Amino acid sequence: MRRKEEASQQQQLNAAKRAYNAAEAEGHRQEEARWANVIGDILKNRGEYIEAIKWLLKDYEISQRLPDKQLLPTCQSLGEVYLRLHRFRDALIYQKKHLELAKNEKDLVEEQRANTQLGRTYHEMFLKSDDDHCSVRSAKKYFKQAMNLARTVKEYPPSHKVSFIKEYVDAYNNLGMLEIDLDNLEEAEKILTIGLKICDEEEVDENDDTRSRLHHNLGNVYLELRKWEKANEHIRKDIHICKQIGHRQGEAKGYINLGELHYINQKYDEAIASYQKAFDLAKSLEDESALSDQIGANIKTAKEAVVVMNELKKEEQNHKKLERNTEMARGTESERNCLLKQNASLDCLVEKSRLIFAWLKLKDYGKKKKRIATELCDKEKLSDSFLFIGEAYQKLRRFDKALKWYKKCLETYSLIGHLEGQAMAKINIGDILDSIGDWAGALNAFKEGYMIAVNGNLTSLQLSALENMHYSYMIRFDEVDEARRTKSLIDELKQSQNAKLKPEGNLGNCCSETKTELDNLSADERSDGSFSSKKYKPNPLGLKEPSDSDDELNENIPLVSLLRSNKNTAKQRTACQIAPNACSKPSLSPIKSISRSTGSCTVNRKRGRIILSDDDSENEEELSSRRMDASPVASKCTLAACSLNLENSACSYKSRSSKLGLHDGTDYRVTDTHEAVGNSNSIYAGSCHLFPEACCDEACQHIIFKIDEELVRMDLSLCGVGDKLDIEQMKVELACLYYLQLPREKRSRGLVPVIQHMKYDGRILESIETLNSLRDNAPGNGRVEVSVSVMVTKHVMKLYIDCCEELSESPNSEVVRKLYNLDVSEDEIVVSDCQLRDVSVAPLLKALQLHKTLALLDLSHNLLGNGTVEKLKQVFISSGQSYGGLVLNLHSNRLGPAALFQICECPVLYARLEVLNISGNCLTDACASYLSTILRTCKALYSLDIENCSITSRTIQKVADSLDSDSVLTHLCIGRNHPVSGNALINLFLKLATLNRFQELNLTGIKLSKPVVDSLCQLAKDCCLSGLLLGNTNIGTEGAIQLIKPLSKDTGELVRLDLSFCGLTSDYIVRLRDEAPLISGILELNLGGNPIMKEGCMELASLLNNSLCCLRILVICKCELGFAGVVGILQALSKNCSLEELNLSENIGPDETKSLTHDLELIDETSNPLLNALDTNENELEVADSEDEVAEAEATKISGLEDCHIYTSQKKTILECQPMQELSASIKIAGNLKLLDLSGNGFSAEITEMLFSAWSSGDRADVAQRHVDGNTLHFSARGGNKCCGVKSCCRKI
Repeated sequence: MRRKEEASQQQQLNAAKRAYNAAEAEGHRQEEARWANVIGDILKNRGEYIEAIKWLLKDYEISQRLPDKQLLPTCQSLGEVYLRLHRFRDALIYQKKHLELAKNEKDLVEEQRANTQLGRTYHEMFLKSDDDHCSVRSAKKYFKQAMNLARTVKEYPPSHKVSFIKEYVDAYNNLGMLEIDLDNLEEAEKILTIGLKICDEEEVDENDDTRSRLHHNLGNVYLELRKWEKANEHIRKDIHICKQIGHRQGEAKGYINLGELHYINQKYDEAIASYQKAFDLAKSLEDESALSDQIGANIKTAKEAVVVMNELKKEEQNHKKLERNTEMARGTESERNCLLKQNASLDCLVEKSRLIFAWLKLKDYGKKKKRIATELCDKEKLSDSFLFIGEAYQKLRRFDKALKWYKKCLETYSLIGHLEGQAMAKINIGDILDSIGDWAGALNAFKEGYMIAVNGNLTSLQLSALENMHYSYMIRFDEVDEARRTKSLIDELKQSQNAKLKPEGNLGNCCSETKTELDNLSADERSDGSFSSKKYKPNPLGLKEPSDSDDELNENIPLVSLLRSNKNTAKQRTACQIAPNACSKPSLSPIKSISRSTGSCTVNRKRGRIILSDDDSENEEELSSRRMDASPVASKCTLAACSLNLENSACSYKSRSSKLGLHDGTDYRVTDTHEAVGNSNSIYAGSCHLFPEACCDEACQHIIFKIDEELVRMDLSLCGVGDKLDIEQMKVELACLYYLQLPREKRSRGLVPVIQHMKYDGRILESIETLNSLRDNAPGNGRVEVSVSVMVTKHVMKLYIDCCEELSESPNSEVVRKLYNLDVSEDEIVVSDCQLRDVSVAPLLKALQLHKTLALLDLSHNLLGNGTVEKLKQVFISSGQSYGGLVLNLHSNRLGPAALFQICECPVLYARLEVLNISGNCLTDACASYLSTILRTCKALYSLDIENCSITSRTIQKVADSLDSDSVLTHLCIGRNHPVSGNALINLFLKLATLNRFQELNLTGIKLSKPVVDSLCQLAKDCCLSGLLLGNTNIGTEGAIQLIKPLSKDTGELVRLDLSFCGLTSDYIVRLRDEAPLISGILELNLGGNPIMKEGCMELASLLNNSLCCLRILVICKCELGFAGVVGILQALSKNCSLEELNLSENIGPDETKSLTHDLELIDETSNPLLNALDTNENELEVADSEDEVAEAEATKISGLEDCHIYTSQKKTILECQPMQELSASIKIAGNLKLLDLSGNGFSAEITEMLFSAWSSGDRADVAQRHVDGNTLHFSARGGNKCCGVKSCCRKI
């Protein structure tokens, strides 16, 4: 049947082409245009859109010379095909031309078609954007005009041959489709049913394509309304009609709808069968590869859902067993433990039921969880259960019950004072109110949620609330100005989120208590849900996620930032048909993608649904565009994620900062005789084209350096800090480039140069040398002579480059530089942040295997997966080194729980592993048993860092159970993991108290309740803690004060204390100041993000003046100190000889900065008469028409003197400003500081210059440095710590 149809179409096409050729030969223009249009129409119906455009443009070119009426079908056809290709701008050009011609010709039929096409195009543009308010307005306007015109033509046809019933029905279909996209499902059902009723009244053929479109869209509506019988009826009618009329594309999409119906009801075999039929049909279409690809993805997803369902059934059996055990344990000591196991099992069941959209099961599990939480008296778990139940009812469209449970959730969060939970609940309630039509109530709820999020400094929830508000203003209330204002706030918030640190109630990935390897999904794929601040939970209302494509693959993005509104994604949920010429709908299927997405960029949680408009017909005005398309946000994120998987290769490798790289097998080295010498053994080929001295290209910024007899070209921009050269970095870069370009025989010894100094024109280059000065003099004018003090052996560097050659990999420039590092031994390998992947790291691992001995390996901040750890195991085993400590740092990579299995399976590590840092990897609770094994078997392990690993109470409890009195553990970091219950923490503290050597604990980002703080105080009392990091734990002033006494010991053990973003007030500073044993021991103190304000400045200054204070690092950023407070703190350092690093960033508010700037402007205006004179007489100055060169030179001199006088006057004005004088003087007297951070305080360039001048005075005169970039303002002293370059997760405090 299909083959006959294709053969018939081919015959028609061949016949049309013959007719076209004949008309062209005869010069019959009208016939030539007509046949070109026919050919284009045939190709369009076959899905060959690009070829169709070629013929239709021929038709257009010819028809332009004919009467205007001949252009009508041409413009209509071109607009239609461009719309199918989503080339909206081109489509609008021809569609508006079509409408204009139709109005000129007073042709109501064509005018109606033109309005319909314009409505479809604007509708499609609306679907493709997040905030295109104009498009949805235009779509409504044109669809309504099309309906009115269709009604007019139907009632008053231009001739008895014209019947406009189908067009009239299609107008209803289009309006119904628009209502679906605006999430008005009941209204859409009403409109589409009227269309179907008109078909019956007008006796439209049962197999007409118009009915097919109505059935298709009604099927989608009933899918969303969960009316399965009606959905099944309309979907099958759609398929039947498309099959009868030979509409393969429509038939394929009908089967996709049927597959969706089966999938939602967990009938996976039937779903796969339906998808397979759709796939076979899509494959037979020419330009629908995207459609077939997505159907293939649907099939894969359905098969994976079968696996999840089987796992869910197994877990149900396990839960029944746990229920029996709990009943037997009633009244015994193990009862609570059994209840906790039941809760963990229910978390697993909840997760899996949400993955496959088994909402009835989710409701049952949620109610069971509620009963267990009640028995445990755990409000956290209780609020979790409320949210689960609310989500289940919301998905079941039982909005009244969902609202009830969300309100209970809000009450519970309010009871425990949890701002994040309250904000989340408010947003969810708003979403429910929107669904039931209470748009005003919804908007108010979103606003309240936003205000709570602002009070809690919860950036991601602020974005969620704002985007819901934006949707309400734009779609519900049509308030353009408010929508635009809200969009502006969203953009500003996203920019500030990228620009500065905004600690939140929940940082990092959140997951359920029983997350397993199957749940090793990206944040978006885990669920379309919300979560509790302390326990991962589904978002019952699928809050809107911020569609920020530059988040930039940020792997630590809070899960709450992935919340999104049903309303915002209404246009992404259910694809429907538009008619006539119905357009495609980028929508998302409820089927969840079970595979983990690459990267951690924001990706839509639902895979794209392919249930799109089914309206192809042989009529010129009708268009099928039901092609699958993901939302704009999803598309962008997917592309970004894919790019992250690309391995560095010899042909595509490009380092971030160096020009090292394999270009080909030949090294054209520049010798002292100015000849290009070919050397097939060299690694490096210069990045510029060859020249004797310097690049002849003026734009090139390379300089020639001479080392021994070798010439090396280098781009100085790689070695700059601001506009100054970093001489030490320059020496490292030169040494690496020199070594890389050596022939193999010279490199075989592994000797690299240690550069002593560099001379140009007899002058030694100093750090004060600017880039511009050297670039102006060096290129083309001479060489920089390099003096080498000594040659040192870098065996690992040599092995790495040799292995790169052997494996045909380009040497990674960052790896080469770090292996050259003269400050570390050959047994300490630090190659962090080198963009290494599983493939590109292979040469390094092979080099380490050859090197044998290893004491420290730092592979942090790369892109390594489990495969690398498996290879590392072989490296350790083959080394044969069975003793000697080993530090292993793998944090911030892409490791999964199986990576820890490789460590467990490496017996060499049992006696050697002392430090293990695996933070920042998505390990999940599946790693619990592996961690337990490591703690029990690695007897030398004294430091374990599992921060931000998506683990929960289950893993923390496992860690606690694995510790015994024989453990040598001294450092433990478990921060930024959620949810972690209070009971798990208390049990952990009890175990830590039994350890003889335990010293440091990091709980950053974990919310601590009152019982947990009490237990922590007991731990501090029992142990001699040297470090306690409690940033963003919300312990408050009372909790912090409670900790002071246990931490105060005469031995002065505590040296590091982090209480940032804990809600502390000046009261805490008072108590801390008076605790002499404590302040005499602390070296590093972080109080950033606490509202210390001006009231606490005096107390803090008093603490710094105390002779017992020995602080070296103090962080008090974002403490609302104000200008006077900043000055006061700096003045207090006049007698302080210990403090070396001080962070005062973001303490001066914008209003205060503006006031200071305004004062300067007023002074400037009144104290600069020359400027006023110039302004007054500006229009009176005249220049003669013919001045000679002497006069011009004189004028230039005068102008220069005036400019100089103006600048001097401005500078003098700033110097005379009393506040600035005080700040400048206070910086001068803080002479012991080596690093000062004043970022984000709004200082102008002139003020910055003045402050740096003060910083550069006294003992810092010869070593002062600065880093000024936008809001960044760092003053440092050479020899101290670098101001930037250390990632936040790697900072000690």
